[in-house]
Amino acid sequence: MNDIDQAPGSSARSTRKDARRNQQTLLDAAAAVFVTSGVEAPVRDIAAEAGVGVATIYRHFPTRADLVIAVYRHQVEACAEAGPALLASSRTPHAALARWVDLFVDFLVTKHGLAAAMQGDSAGFETLHAYFLDRLLPVCAQLLDAATASGEIRSGMDAYPLMRGIGNLCIGAESDPRYDARRLAALLVAGLRQEG
Repeated sequence: MNDIDQAPGSSARSTRKDARRNQQTLLDAAAAVFVTSGVEAPVRDIAAEAGVGVATIYRHFPTRADLVIAVYRHQVEACAEAGPALLASSRTPHAALARWVDLFVDFLVTKHGLAAAMQGDSAGFETLHAYFLDRLLPVCAQLLDAATASGEIRSGMDAYPLMRGIGNLCIGAESDPRYDARRLAALLVAGLRQEG
């Protein structure tokens, strides 16, 4: 099909799809750099990870806060979508929960720098926190319910205290290379197992 044969607007749709894909690549690269180096990592490191120039990042995200917020939302969505996918593809519901907690820990390590990046925008931070809870609490609850129903974990575990506990285990992870929040969260998830 040549350009003359294309339906009107198909080029614009293709351009929008490419722009979304490029933005997703930038967000994935920024998330990876934030997990290893924190939200204050140099933009050039993010650009190198994404395989783009620094100007490309600033064109999409004029400020560091814009980039951090976009990564935050992107990671919330990735965690939310991962829950059902992991339940469908994992050997057991407990294995799905453990994999999801790994993703959640990576997200939390990035999230801890959000407050500093937003510098005083408490209303914006509260809005993002509400969004985080609205999207992720039901996913965690679904994973817990499935693992409970399969008899793998004890009944009575609520999603909110589990997520809060994992969050507390992640505090300080970005400032101490000897501290492995993922390992501690895995121990917590292993401790949910049904005895017997």
